[in-house]
Amino acid sequence: METETVTEKSLRRNLYRVLRKTGVTRDNICLTASFYEDLNFDNIDWTIFIHYLERVFNIRINDEELNSFSNVNDTLLYLRGELVYSRN
Repeated sequence: METETVTEKSLRRNLYRVLRKTGVTRDNICLTASFYEDLNFDNIDWTIFIHYLERVFNIRINDEELNSFSNVNDTLLYLRGELVYSRN
C-alpha cells in the first residue's frame, strides 16, 4: 500500500515538473486545470508538453490518445494506465 502512495506522489510530481517545463506557473497547476481554457496551451505548448512527457515517463503517445487529454487529471489517469500496462 505504501508503494502505491509513493508511486502516485512521484507520478504527480513528475507530471507537474513537465507542466513547469512547458511554461505553466506553479500557481496554475491543479488536477482540474483545462489545457486550453486554464493553461492556454497552443500548438507549441502541446509539442513541448508531449516531448517532455515521453522523455520523463519513457512512453510514446499517439495522436488519438492525445485527443483525450482535456485537463491535467486526464493526463494523470492516462499515465497511470500506461505505467501499469508497461510493468506487465
